[in-house]
Amino acid sequence: MEDRANRLLLALVLLCLFAALVLQYVCPGSECQRLRLRAFSPPRADPYRAEDESPARFVPRFNFSARDLLRRLDFNIKGDDLIVFLHIQKTGGTTFGRHLVRNLQLEQPCECKAGQKKCTCRRPGRRETWLFSRFSTGWSCGLHADWTELTNCVPAVVDSKREAKRRPA
Repeated sequence: MEDRANRLLLALVLLCLFAALVLQYVCPGSECQRLRLRAFSPPRADPYRAEDESPARFVPRFNFSARDLLRRLDFNIKGDDLIVFLHIQKTGGTTFGRHLVRNLQLEQPCECKAGQKKCTCRRPGRRETWLFSRFSTGWSCGLHADWTELTNCVPAVVDSKREAKRRPA
């Protein structure tokens, strides 16, 4: 009789181990989406609230409405509109900037020469650029210019290029 009890106990232990392995395979993370064991877990706290209930360190300042985020702007490449690309480091900006000059399907695509990092992006029928970025105008406002530097620099650079084109050769 004791031998039978030992076998039954061994079978139950192996069944529990097997169930634990299957559970880890099905739900490898800390929370299993399929089982929804929320009754056993503590309620989720506010991520902006400290554990000791002190005031939050991070207070969102820019609460954009859905209307602000989903607004539509029309860009007129044949007019005087200019896209100024603000490159924020470590966010995929180099890849996106390269995509702007190499992969857009435009009436007059940017001209990129092999071996050069800078491309010429002109408006259709004109010799003006529609894109202000390191891949089209170079580092005109300095290396990794931020918003303030670009705001102060871009109008001056664009105006100087327009004046240079108007001067007789």
